[in-house]
Amino acid sequence: MNITQDLIYVGVNDREIDLFEGQYVVPNGISYNSYVLMDDQIAVFDTVDIHFGEQWLNQLQKALQGRKPDYLIVLHMEPDHSANIMKFLEAYPETTLIGNAKTFMMMDQFFELDPNIRKKVVENNETLNLGHHELTFVFAPMVHWPEVMMCYDAKDQVLFSADAFGKFGIGEEEWIEEARRYYIGIVGKYGAQVLAVLKKAENLPLSMICPLHGPVLKENIAYYVECTRKWAAYEAEKQGVVIAYTSVYGHTKEAALYLADQLKQRNVETVVYDLARSDMSQAVSDAFCYDKLVLATPTYNADVFPYMKTFIHQLTERNYQNRKVALIENGSWAATANQVMKNMLAKSKDVTIVGTATIRSSLKEDSRQALKELAEELSR
Repeated sequence: MNITQDLIYVGVNDREIDLFEGQYVVPNGISYNSYVLMDDQIAVFDTVDIHFGEQWLNQLQKALQGRKPDYLIVLHMEPDHSANIMKFLEAYPETTLIGNAKTFMMMDQFFELDPNIRKKVVENNETLNLGHHELTFVFAPMVHWPEVMMCYDAKDQVLFSADAFGKFGIGEEEWIEEARRYYIGIVGKYGAQVLAVLKKAENLPLSMICPLHGPVLKENIAYYVECTRKWAAYEAEKQGVVIAYTSVYGHTKEAALYLADQLKQRNVETVVYDLARSDMSQAVSDAFCYDKLVLATPTYNADVFPYMKTFIHQLTERNYQNRKVALIENGSWAATANQVMKNMLAKSKDVTIVGTATIRSSLKEDSRQALKELAEELSR
């Protein structure tokens, strides 16, 4: 598929995968993107997942139309993009591999490389002239591996963005929902590093972004950049409340749903997740999307229910911050869940606990009143 006169898409769609990176549910599959830039010299950008090696090589051969590639540019060494480097070299042994020093360190760890392979180690901001297209390599460490780099084609104003600006899915899904879930899950911990890369790129004229997952972005580039900037800065996109709960016998669930009803009566946009049954990555994504969060859980083994512990850990390891949080605990004797959750959130930057409530076994008039007061606080 021609993207521009000189740029050809040779990526593949994975419709069989159930869990991306072994944990993210991808009901609409995922793409592994690879590109060929035809010029006086030919550059191939990345390979694809190991299961699609033959398909990718066949597509590549058709795109080359009898020519041979001069360079394989390795932007990211994660196996869903680098797994077919050896197969590529078997087919095109005279090609020069391009990467940075960390790229080749990892390549030596993943593969038994012939010491005589042709390779070029590039530095940050180094350029490569293919004839009509001049490429500039922009290092993007920890977005989201240390060797990651991007590449900018000045002629067509195209940014090859590695895993940045990617999304789950291979179809016509709305970009922002699956892009946010992808970003928060995959890159969310590294907001500072993403902002640093966006700072480097802010003066580059961009007409197109070519990520390693998801669609090529051709229109309204500023929108995609601004979404990514917000996520990297941990800014809320929406005003509203996410209620995430766990429940053993249904009483904590009843409390969570009662609070949700109280919030909706106050015209507060509210999203509710049963953490034992919902897609955890979607719950995490929405917790970053909205400006307020309620955590509701029974006390369990003098701790919190396991799904709640996992959820809070997934938030904090992604640098959850700049949010208002309310806590609801349930306990038939020693209710300690609220304190446990406070402790888990203690190191999170600018997380403000705006209220708490305690349920003693089941909802009663006093606990309903406490939830109404919590709804009042959350609706401000």
